[in-house]
This record gives sequence, structure tokens and C-alpha cells, in this order.
Amino acid sequence: METPTVRWRRLLPRTPARWAAAVAVLAVLVGGGTWTAVADDGPPAVQREDRMLRPGGVEIDTSYFTAGGSGKRPAVLIGHGFGGSKNDVRAQAEKLAADGYAVLTWSARGFGKSGGAISLNDPEGEVKDVSGLIDWLAGRPEVELDKKGDPRVGLTGASYGGAVSLLAAGYDQRVDAIAPVITYWNLADALFPDGVFKKLWAGIFVTSGGGCEKFEKKLCEMYERVAVSGKPDAAATELLTERSPSAVADRIKVPSLLVQGQSDSLFPLGHADAMQKAISANGAPVSVDWISGGHDGGDSETARVEGRVGSWFDRYLKEETGTDTGPAFRVTRTGGIDSTDGAALKRGASSDTYPGLRSGGREIPLRATGGGGTPAGAGAGAGTATKSTGSAETFRNPAGAVPPAISAVPGVGGGLSQLSSLGVGLSLDFPGQFGRFESAPLATSVRVTGTPTVRVNVKEAAGQDAVLFGKVYDVSPDGRQQVLPSQLVAPYRITADQQGKPIELALPAVDHEFDAGHRMRLVFSATDLGYASPAEPATYTVTADGPLTVPTAPAVATAAATLPWWTWGLPAAALVIAAGLLITARRRTATPAPDPALTDVPLQITGLSKKYAKSVDRYAVRELSFRVEKGQVLGLLGPNGAGKTTTLRMLMGLIAPDEGEIRVFGQAIRPGAPVLSRVGAFVEGAGFLPHLSGRANLDLYWQATGRPAEDAHIEEALEIAGLGDALARAVRTYSQGMRQRLAIAQAMLGMPDLLILDEPTNGLDPPQIREMRDVMIRYAAGGRTVIVSSHLLSEVEQSCTHLVVMDRGRLVQAGPVAEITGSGDMILVTVAETVSEPLAEKVASLPGIGSAVRTDDGRGLLVRLDGATASRLVADLVRLDVPVTGVGPYRRLEDAFLTLISGGAA
Repeated sequence: METPTVRWRRLLPRTPARWAAAVAVLAVLVGGGTWTAVADDGPPAVQREDRMLRPGGVEIDTSYFTAGGSGKRPAVLIGHGFGGSKNDVRAQAEKLAADGYAVLTWSARGFGKSGGAISLNDPEGEVKDVSGLIDWLAGRPEVELDKKGDPRVGLTGASYGGAVSLLAAGYDQRVDAIAPVITYWNLADALFPDGVFKKLWAGIFVTSGGGCEKFEKKLCEMYERVAVSGKPDAAATELLTERSPSAVADRIKVPSLLVQGQSDSLFPLGHADAMQKAISANGAPVSVDWISGGHDGGDSETARVEGRVGSWFDRYLKEETGTDTGPAFRVTRTGGIDSTDGAALKRGASSDTYPGLRSGGREIPLRATGGGGTPAGAGAGAGTATKSTGSAETFRNPAGAVPPAISAVPGVGGGLSQLSSLGVGLSLDFPGQFGRFESAPLATSVRVTGTPTVRVNVKEAAGQDAVLFGKVYDVSPDGRQQVLPSQLVAPYRITADQQGKPIELALPAVDHEFDAGHRMRLVFSATDLGYASPAEPATYTVTADGPLTVPTAPAVATAAATLPWWTWGLPAAALVIAAGLLITARRRTATPAPDPALTDVPLQITGLSKKYAKSVDRYAVRELSFRVEKGQVLGLLGPNGAGKTTTLRMLMGLIAPDEGEIRVFGQAIRPGAPVLSRVGAFVEGAGFLPHLSGRANLDLYWQATGRPAEDAHIEEALEIAGLGDALARAVRTYSQGMRQRLAIAQAMLGMPDLLILDEPTNGLDPPQIREMRDVMIRYAAGGRTVIVSSHLLSEVEQSCTHLVVMDRGRLVQAGPVAEITGSGDMILVTVAETVSEPLAEKVASLPGIGSAVRTDDGRGLLVRLDGATASRLVADLVRLDVPVTGVGPYRRLEDAFLTLISGGAA
């Protein structure tokens, strides 16, 4: 393969005078390439001091982190999750300290080496401890003060630590900013939603705390009382509510970044919604971020979240007004799988305003389909109605509430809720214990973002409380496959006085796309594994009193294209090539007329051929033809010598083809063609003047193009890059990541419609590769097009929508990624523990399984389906206590690629 040595840009000067200026600039740039960085790009050394403090009368184990310099700096307190200690947040503390903060971590009462009993963030216990820690920070000479005794301080933490961040902001007015992560607004509502006891999570909560004896006495007594009765009482609800952030809702008035998990049956998205409404009503800035993971497992997006928390504190503690804190609302969306490891593929969407949970309601008519037949999701008969009673469904709560239906399974390793995003249904409903209502097949896809609602009429035959569990399934066209988004279910306690009349019920808040042809299935079950249901048998009748109303959050869909996306920048030194193109322009042949039929087509290549220099019959590219549409991310694949780079060079007008034609938006490509102003490309190299600031480099680059300043969209590019105050610093002081961001801003100048990237992930670490992956996806989501050539097959598989595979200069195959990789009947199951041979044999003996073989590393199974479905396989594995972490088709892009290439060589 040819190795390009320059980046190329499509911004060509239009006059000889401007070319002369460009050449002069280039002379400076080439000379500037000999500069060497003298500043130390490495982070400053972080010092840690461990000490025991008694901020609230109890010994608290703390660690204090600082780094370099003698100047004043803001402080940050980081709390840990329930059952953990200060050691869990050490890495984040060190990063923030290196970024110029004084950081204090601590083990909460009853955890780690700290004393005291767990009192669940009691205002007189854990919250008082935080105020004492703020007092201690106020006495540190390096901590910036707003006034005497009042340090500039922010709080963050996940789960338990997130809740104390909110509580501290409500009880201590010295707190200046907070960033709670996957936490609760009202703990009573979390553990007793709508008066139903969340028994499995409550038990895990107590166990992870070390047992009931580790808790404050009245908390232990409360838990045991509710666990025995199976029903929360008023005293229990009051006790937990008074220790919840909701108790001080009107007093939390500081900038708040609220990060909540979609895979979270403990603290679901509704808690962040309640936080946002309360805090924004107090006049404070609020941003909401729905991450992929949560307490049920999945991807916690640690690097991205911690980066956003750091930016939040930079803005509101350091008061760096140029810092991009992100959108008012962001959601991580999943779709498809990485077939190399079974993980869900992710992308983001956002909105400039928070949409809430009921924005853009769309009504979906429902009809009763019966719940007394085969278990929902159990094979071919799952979509077949076994009875119909108009709009009413009658079903029973069995004696002892067993067997219970299955939705989320707290405590099961690997985040089984993530399987729903992979198109694998895990939930089970038992015959006669549920009623279901179903929509007609959807004419178009529907993205649900928020809380679906429905009006129903519920009756319990004996006039007792009815305890129901509502959920919305995504059902495949053939009815054989159903998926419960994030495995979430909403519990309801419907008292006798609420029965017999229409009431509105809210279903779990989710972000999920129902594809065209699929149906929405509303199910009400009498039981659920995670909750306490009445032990007495009961008969329920549920009548649908209207359609299912689903929120579509249209502002999120329309704003997705304006998300910050990351592309690779192009150096000004590449203008040397452009100058060469101008010199040779006189030798060009006449350019063919535009093709009106291709005006909206980003790229069409027809019969493209290029011979090697001085060769009569050796081709670098031969008879290559393919087409790229708007919104696609196209991966260009092939072994060394396949002709990929030669193709890209011809596409960019750097070399001319011997035969064939390249058209971009209907215009034929020739060196210097005007349509190249709509094309951006990265082909290796870096070329910034190290002694100039980032802003000066961008200004100089644009001036060299000779194009009007208003065409640069430079402020838009700078906002995307998010460099903040670093723009004023010399480039030689930049870290590698900052240089990349500057290159991103440079690449965005002019906002190209077609972006070409040759090996864009070379030299990047895994988090940066993931960021680049999101860049390409988001860029294309706005209607633009990306073509990427890469040797990292797993990254191409995750990033690209379509592929072009080349070998020896010829096209081998082109089409959608899924079409090329195929599916087949081989399933890769990854697990959290080593798979034993007896377990593999047990799986192999399951009905509908042809074979089950351990992977080479022993941490997975290759399962051949012989009649069974993937959903049934997962359900069987759960019943066998197999800690599943991922499920997906075994045939990877690597396998498909090697098959194609070997086939081409045969």
C-alpha cells in the first residue's frame, strides 16, 4: 500500500496573489517544522495525604490530593458508592488534582476504616460529616476561598456519593457546584415505588453494607419490619424520605450536572427528572446526561463522564467561561453489537433544552391479545393470542406469588439489561399471570425517549389492593422475539378506592427505537422477581381505557446533528500539494459536464483504474465501481497493496485516474475541481507551528486559503473542539489529546459535506478511539458522509454502516456491514468467570442446542443453535446461574474479511 505523507485539504486559493501569499506562509510552516517542544507535556506529580478526621464526631478516613504550584485552587469532594470506600475514587481524584484542584476523598460512616454506623446520609450523620470536611478545606492555604471559612468547592460521586452531593448542596450553602452520578432523589420512592417493596434491591442494599447490624438501629428495624410484611408502612417511607435530597429540594441552588443510568432498576431515570425539575426551578443551571449503564450493569462510560464532570467544575469552580459543559440533555443510544465481544455499540444524541419524560407524545392504539397462553417470549407461539375479551384482560396472582415473572435481575453479573439493546429478550411472563395489549405493526420506526403512559381500569375481585407490574415490549414482525428495553418494569399498588375507574399509569422511562414492522406490547403482570407481591391469591381484571402514549422527544432527534462531533484536522503544510496542483492545472483535460441525477450523491466511482508508474499491465486499482449515499459511514477495507490509498488519492484529486470517473455531488473530480471545496480529508501527518497559539495557527491556516473569513465558521469549529483557554497557549505546550482537538477544529473549518479519513485512529489509545468512533457516527447523522480507511477491523465494524472490500486493486464486495458479516447460527456467549467443561456439556445438552464449546481463553462459549432462539438460550443460561456478559453472532468482520480475501485469491 502507498503511504501518504501529507494531509490534503479542499480549500484552494482562487487568485495568483493569494497563491503567492500561501506559498510565503508555507515557507514559514516548513521552517516551523524544525521546532521542538521545550515545555513538559506530562501531568504534574500528584501528592496524597491520608489522615483521620472527626468532622461530625466520628472518625472519618480521608485522603487529600494536590499537584504542583503554590497558587490558590478550587476544591472538590468525591464520595464513593454504597458498600465501597475512598479507595474506589482514587483514580478520579488524582486526575482532578492534576487538573488543578485540591481533592478530598473519604470513606463514609460504616465503610472502610471510618467509624460509626451507616445512617443512609442522615443530615445529622453523613451530611454533617461533609460540612465538617468543607470546614477543613477552608483552612487549607492552597484552597481558594470565596470568603473566610467558605472555600470554592464542588461535590461529585456515584450512587450513595451522588446523593450526599445533593444533600450537602441543600444543607450547606458553601457548596458551589455538584455532579451526582446514578443516584436517588427520594430513597423511599426508590425502594418503595408506588408503595410496592423492591425486595431484591433492598436486600442487596443491606447485604452490601455489611449486614443489618452495620446500620443505625432504627434503620435495621425498619428494613426487617418491611421485609417480613412485604409492604412498606408510613413510618418507613417517612424515615427514608427525610434522608433524601428531595427533602431539601427548594434549597439546592447550585449548577448541577445530573448523570443517570438507563440500565438501572434501582434508581431509574425518573429520579434525574425530578432532580432537574426541582433544581432548575430554583434558578440554577442544570444538565442531564443519560448514560448507557447503571446499577444493573453495562457500560458506565467512566472516561466520558469523568471528562464531563471535569469540564463542569472548570466552568463553575474555575469560572472558565469558554469551557464547553455539554448540552442541556444528552442520551447514549445503543444499537447493534460488536461481534468481537458481544458488547453494545453506542452513540449519542442531545438537545439544547431538557425535554422531560413526556415530550412529543404519540398515541399508539392497542388491542387485548390475551395472557393465558404460552409464556411471553417463549418460542414461536409467543405472539399468538390465546383469547380475546375485547379491551379487558383477566389474570391471577398465584398463591405465594410464585413463580414470579422476570424483568431486571439485580445482582446478576454482567448487566443483563444491556442484552435488550442487542435484540435479545430475557424477560419471562408466566401463563395466566399476565394480561397483554398489543399495537398493530408500526408503519414507521418510533424512537421512544421518556415515559410511556396509558389509562386503564383495574379491578381486584375481592376488593383488595391490586399489585401490578407494567412493561412495554418491542415485538419482532414474526412475534417470535420480544425485547424489554433495559429490562425495566414499573410497579403499581392500586388501592380499592382507585379501582373501577380510569387511572393513568406511567411505564418505565427508556430511550429505545421500535423499528418499522415491529409491534408495541403492553403487559401487566401479577408478579415480578424483584418485588414483593401479595402472598394471597387474587384475580385482576385490567381494561385499556385508551391508547399507549409514547414520548418521542422531537427536540432530541432534531438536535442530534448539532452534537459536538470530532473529526481529524488537516495541516496547513498540505497546501504545498495544492500549489503543485495549480501549477499543473494547465495540463488538465476538459472537465465533463455535471450530472444532475447525482447532485445529492456524495460519491460515485465508475470503472476506476490506475496503473503503477512505468507499468503497462500492473494495476494499483482496476475497474473499481461503488456509490456512497448521504448519512453513510463507509469503511474502505483491504490488505496491504489492495489499492485503498491510491483510490483515496484519486478521490481527492491528488492524482488522476488512467480510466474511469469519480463524481462528487455530480461533479467530475479533477485536480483543483471547485467541488473539492465540499470535501475534507485526513491522510496522515501533523503540521502546527509550535511557537504560535492554537488560535493563531487556525487563523494563519485560513488566511493561507484565500477564502473569506466568514466562510470559515471558525467559532463553530472552536466550540466543537472545546479547547477553552488553551487556545491562547503555544501549541508546544499541548498534550497529544489537545493537539488532536486543535486538528479537529482545523478540519472543521468550512464544514465539509464529505469527509475522508485514512487510518484516523493511528496512535490513539482506546478511549480516544471510542471518541473518534462517535465522531464519524455523529458527523454522518447530520446528513454528511464519512469515508474511512482503517486496518482496525473491530473499529470499522463498530463505526461504519457500509463497507467496500478491495483486494489487488479490485472490488471484492460492497454493501451494509450486517450484510457482509452475516448472522448464521453460531452464537458467542461471553461470561464473567471461566467456563468449566461440565457446564459447557450441560449447555450443549439443552433443547434446541446443537453444540457448545468453550473459547480458547475459557471465558466464553461458542454455541450452535439447532432450533432454539438466542432469547431462549439466554433465559436457560440465567437459570443455570451462568454470569452472562455478552451475547452476539460469532462471525466477526475479521472472519468475513478473511473469507472474502481468500476467496478473491483462489
